[in-house]
Amino acid sequence: MRDDRDQSLVHVDIGICTFRRPELEETLLSLFALIVPAGTRVRLIVADNDATPSAEELVESLRRRSPFDIQYVHCPKSNISIARNACLHASHGDYLAFIDDDETADPQWLGELLATASATTADAVLGPVRALYGEGAPGWMKSGDFHSTLPVWVGGSIRTGYTCNVLLDMRSPRVRGRRFALALGQSGGEDTHFFSGVTDDGGLIAFAEKAMLVEPVPPKRAQLGWLMKRRFRSGQTHGRILAAKTSLAGRMVQAGLAGLKAAFCGGAAVVSFFSPVARNRYALRAMLHLGAISGLFGMREIRQYGSMEAA
Repeated sequence: MRDDRDQSLVHVDIGICTFRRPELEETLLSLFALIVPAGTRVRLIVADNDATPSAEELVESLRRRSPFDIQYVHCPKSNISIARNACLHASHGDYLAFIDDDETADPQWLGELLATASATTADAVLGPVRALYGEGAPGWMKSGDFHSTLPVWVGGSIRTGYTCNVLLDMRSPRVRGRRFALALGQSGGEDTHFFSGVTDDGGLIAFAEKAMLVEPVPPKRAQLGWLMKRRFRSGQTHGRILAAKTSLAGRMVQAGLAGLKAAFCGGAAVVSFFSPVARNRYALRAMLHLGAISGLFGMREIRQYGSMEAA
């Protein structure tokens, strides 16, 4: 295919995967207000994961207000990996950024991601997501800020990532041609699997501290039970990735270590009973390690996508 793009410009696609979320309008309006660095051309890709093209009418109604081209893609399977892969397939830019359909961007968001990408030559750049809690959220949840998203550093480097705020260098051989696992598209964890593959192949993930997105926490997520389920599923994905790299004996060792960590965190939660932030943080860590044991031995991940409740 002939490339008719202006080669003097940096071309950036922004992918938004959506599933029956009216908040998509606020997300798109925030993107329309982006301050785009000089020499950069932006295009938006909306991947609608609903069985019917439910987001198309909204996208079309906003098209005239958009300073950027918008490509609407209907991928009707209720599998988030299919939607993410649709964005990868539709992208012809130098970079592809992802933002969730219930997040809003600061005007400087894209510029901060691009500046970090240029300074570090990283294969992927993560930004922070600040949770916005409603009045009904528990005090301990607000104080401990259990919903905001930041990268996890291990030994001075970021080993994996997330798609709620990221910029991918589509020219990188460690990114180009890589796809999100369809088997994880309804359980979640497809982003962890994707980015672990990038770093396993020698890729670098950087962090742009000022590339901020904001995400409101709906009432159904402002509950300890939801967080427990989420942490357990995250542990399952981690265990599954470990299992793919180790022998049965290695999995037994990893499961034993995870069991010890779960027991320690459970005990710490009991000791911290009268301190809700510490107690719940330890309890969630225990669930993470229990989930890892589950994943190490191939138990099916909890389904998170494909229904309104999951979405």
